[in-house]
Amino acid sequence: MTSQNQKGTAQKGHVAATRRMARHYAMQALYQWKMAGASINAIEAEFRVDNDMSNVDLEYFHEILHGVPEHLSDLEATFEPFLVERALTELDPVTEALLRLSTYELKFRIDVPYKVVINESVSLAKKFGAEDSHKFINGVLDKTAAVVRAVEVKANRGD
Repeated sequence: MTSQNQKGTAQKGHVAATRRMARHYAMQALYQWKMAGASINAIEAEFRVDNDMSNVDLEYFHEILHGVPEHLSDLEATFEPFLVERALTELDPVTEALLRLSTYELKFRIDVPYKVVINESVSLAKKFGAEDSHKFINGVLDKTAAVVRAVEVKANRGD
C-alpha cells in the first residue's frame, strides 16, 4: 500500500469515527429533546459545552439534530408502516430517537451507504436500547431502506 493510500484509508477511518460520535451524541440529544421538551438550539449548546466534542463531526451532529425535527412527520411516516404490530406511540424514547435519526440519514444523506446507517443504529441500540431492541430496529430499518434506497439495496443484493 502506498503512503497516499494509507493516508486516504486513515482519513476515511477518522471520518467514520467522528461521524459515529456525531450519531452517538445526536441520538442522546434527540432523546433529551423528546423527554425534556427543550429547544434544539438549547440542547445543542448544552451538548457542545458538557461533552468533549473534539472527535465529533460537528457539522453532521448539527445537521442531524436540526434535520430530524424539521422533517419529523415525513420521517415517521416513512418508517411507521414497518413497525409491525406496534404503534408509533408505543416506542420507547431510545428506539424512537434511533429510528428518526437513521431514517433521516437514509432519506437525506445518500452519501452514507444504507448498510452503514443500519449498522450504526443497531450498534447504538445495543449500547443504549432495551434488550433486543437492536433486532427490532434492524428489521424496521431494513424495510425502510428497501423503500427509500431501493436502487442501492437492489444493487447490493444482486437483484
